[in-house]
Amino acid sequence: MPSLMHSLESGLDFIEFLGDRTSITSKNELRDIYNLEFKGREGIKDPNFSNIVYALLKFNKAYKRQGNIYINVRPQVGSVMSAEISKKLATEILQKLKVSRKVLTADKGGIEITSDPVASSGKVQFSTDRLRELFIIRFHIVNKGTNCIHFTYYTALHKIRCFTLEDERRVTRACPVFLCPGESYDVSVRYMLNHYGFFPATMYFEFCPDLAESVPFCIVREMEAVARTPLAVELGPVAPYKPFQVVTYRPVNTVIVEGVPPESSVVQHLKTTLKLGDYKYPVYLKELAKQRMEDSEYLTQTARQKLTSVKSLLNCSLKMKNYSHRFHLLLHLEEIQMEVDIRKYDLHNQTMTQDQSNSKLLRLRVPGVAENRPSVLRGDCLRVSKSEDTVPPITVYNGYVHRVELDSVKLGFSKKLLQTFIKNMKFNVEFTINRFPVKLQHRAVDLATEHQLGQVLFPTGAAVANLSIMFNRQLENNPEQHAAVQRIVAGSSKPAPHLVFGPPGTGKTITLVEAMNQVSAARILACAPSNSACDLLCERLMVHMDPHKVYRLYASSREPNSVPRNLLKYCNWDENQDAFVFPEKKTLMKYTIIVTTMVTAGRLVSGGIPVSHFTHVFVDEGGQAVEPECVIAIAGLLNPSKGQLVLAGDPKQLGPILRSPFALQSGLGLSLLERLMKHNQLYQKSTDSGHFDTRFVTKLLRNYRSHPAILKIPNELFYENELQVFADQWDRESYCNWEYLPKKGFPVIFHGVMGKDEREANSPSFFNVSEIEVLVDYLTKLMETQGKKGLPKLSPKDIGIITPYRKQVEKIQKALKSAPALRRWSDMKELKVGSVEEFQGQERKIIMVSTVRSSINYVKMDKDFNIGFLSNEKRFNVAMTRARSLLIVVGNPVILNKDPTWEKFISYCVKENGYTGFDFKDAEGEDDIVSRLATLKINVEAEKESPLQQYVDPEWKNEH
Repeated sequence: MPSLMHSLESGLDFIEFLGDRTSITSKNELRDIYNLEFKGREGIKDPNFSNIVYALLKFNKAYKRQGNIYINVRPQVGSVMSAEISKKLATEILQKLKVSRKVLTADKGGIEITSDPVASSGKVQFSTDRLRELFIIRFHIVNKGTNCIHFTYYTALHKIRCFTLEDERRVTRACPVFLCPGESYDVSVRYMLNHYGFFPATMYFEFCPDLAESVPFCIVREMEAVARTPLAVELGPVAPYKPFQVVTYRPVNTVIVEGVPPESSVVQHLKTTLKLGDYKYPVYLKELAKQRMEDSEYLTQTARQKLTSVKSLLNCSLKMKNYSHRFHLLLHLEEIQMEVDIRKYDLHNQTMTQDQSNSKLLRLRVPGVAENRPSVLRGDCLRVSKSEDTVPPITVYNGYVHRVELDSVKLGFSKKLLQTFIKNMKFNVEFTINRFPVKLQHRAVDLATEHQLGQVLFPTGAAVANLSIMFNRQLENNPEQHAAVQRIVAGSSKPAPHLVFGPPGTGKTITLVEAMNQVSAARILACAPSNSACDLLCERLMVHMDPHKVYRLYASSREPNSVPRNLLKYCNWDENQDAFVFPEKKTLMKYTIIVTTMVTAGRLVSGGIPVSHFTHVFVDEGGQAVEPECVIAIAGLLNPSKGQLVLAGDPKQLGPILRSPFALQSGLGLSLLERLMKHNQLYQKSTDSGHFDTRFVTKLLRNYRSHPAILKIPNELFYENELQVFADQWDRESYCNWEYLPKKGFPVIFHGVMGKDEREANSPSFFNVSEIEVLVDYLTKLMETQGKKGLPKLSPKDIGIITPYRKQVEKIQKALKSAPALRRWSDMKELKVGSVEEFQGQERKIIMVSTVRSSINYVKMDKDFNIGFLSNEKRFNVAMTRARSLLIVVGNPVILNKDPTWEKFISYCVKENGYTGFDFKDAEGEDDIVSRLATLKINVEAEKESPLQQYVDPEWKNEH
């Protein structure tokens, strides 16, 4: 006679087999189904029908009434769990885990779940450095209570196909296991990791006491499987993440002792005729920003009175009527946030040394100054106080920067400090923002109103002028560049600006240079937001023009060693004074073209260059400057009716870096170029013809940079599929036969990685070591194959790595130094690793992108603050369009697919067989597949650093 337990198992299997037919109660009908359909299947020896009925009755799985058998399915919710119920359960449990993790992971109801390896606070973790090795986690379930318990169901809420679940009796809700007191049962999870990365899952176990009216309960266990190389271990967190406690600065009674600015000994020839105001923000505005523009008991009466008018000015649209008022407000808010953000770099207990070449200067070490974190320029002010000086009033010494070196600055202090200075004296150092560019922007928006620039800034239409003839044969092959030059030379848009809309690699700068070359009898001011862009403009102009007619005007804060050698003799460097000196007005007015940054153009306004002197103002990279910065080069210099403004740039690429969330939300991040293209009909495609009006706007269409596979998605998403491939064929196809391409001829790789975004110590920025492992592997392969099998020779300067988080940049740089395989490349420091901002306007033969994000929790934060790549189309566009011949993107496909832009790119790679790495079809896409990390709460009070500063830590702009 079969054992009772064997009969019960067969009886429960029969109930599952019946499915919907469990409603049948006729004993004869059930016997026929059992004997004719169920019994003897697949060679399994089942007991007689009467034995299984006895077992089912004995264990309350069925009951008899008037000769009929009623199957009791109380603990069972149905034989098969639908995908909808499963997904709902997963979402529900994961939500509960965030709120009450302790309750869910606690043993309860007399059931105790242990594991091998042992769990630590509800989490079972294991790590391996070898792939494709079997690893088993065993869960041991024991009934330590006094009642019998049904073990009704278990599942993994994240079904990543790197593991399988096994148990002896294949527990389901239709086929539970009956655990009497003291009885136990095992469930095994068999892991096989095929990729390096981080593979979390949540195990859900469900039980129901064998008592009338009892309610099922669950116990949850979290698992984390990690496969990583020794490099990943080395790059892991140096210390657990603990949020940095932001110091709230209380006003302290101080005595300021002025230092010695570097200009004190320099004689400037350009006399100031138009003074620059101070434009200090009102105190109430700082209070409002701190309270996030909301009414609060902490507000003073003045701040409360001003709240409504400030909010209405922030929310209204920009017009000439409110132009200066609105921009003054936005610039003030940005400055308030900048003041907070710069304090991140403050130093404590630092020593200074006396400069060997000039004993009147003290040298201070400033880590990060070489990469503008923080920005420190000649002439800037640093405030220092003696560390031991703690009793108010504290003496604060203003030190002015005379020279910036690799990781230190030379400062000019008062005699009072120099006389008391002794070796190893300790100082606290406070950085300040340079207000000069901010003041120039305030003045520019005032001058825009004063000089009635309405038709330039808010153009309504213009008369068509005659067209001229082309000179440069080279441009005649490019119809768009040809047309742009003709329109600009003819002044066909005046008084409205002419826009040259140039997508990546289409030759915007060449077009501007050619137009400047052809404008006869003109005096031109050529500007860009950065010194590097101005230097490039200048070098290109000198190829076509008499170099003595072109003048490069540098700010006095510019470090001479950062100026290209070939420009030193055509600029305002004064050998005798060892400084950049502004020449007299009449000297400046002799040049045909003056090239300068937008900020330095403000010196020409201060120096009294007449409004009608410049016939043309050309602005390159116009999309990268806030509108008031662009207006510095226009207001007070360009005649609004006779002058011609030409703006070149790409509103689809990154705009200016802003720190204040209020300034960002209210449109300060919108450049003049983008505002005109978005909000002015003259610069939009005609609804009738579908074309731009070429008098006002030229769209360049020929891309001279990239392989068509690299361009395809940005072209579809941002440029209406109009970009044409004109890159040199040999260069763009040089990696089409690389042996490590998933598909030959398709030089784009998306490598899926299930990584983990981590943080360390008190840095809130993110890093992902699993992605770095993949990058290093590709770099090693590139190094080993270069110069072989028809591939070009390669050096580190041909490769760029783009990643959105500062901490990931640091970790990649560390990996490049420590990975043994990469040591053969001696000039590894030439391989640039940086943020998207640092790559704007640049290109490399090979670009790698590490996206970092692997956790749903932080994605919302990225969206809210436009950081990371997620949901910021401009960042995506810039990152994807830097590569000439090979693009490798590394990221978590499950997370990235939640964004439509990324979903399109990944689908494209899958369709073209350029996808490799973790197969994201193996992850069944629950919304929270990697939500292991605590939800991040973000505060954007003015007293706190901006999220941009915290996570991305972009370079501080220092282009004067």
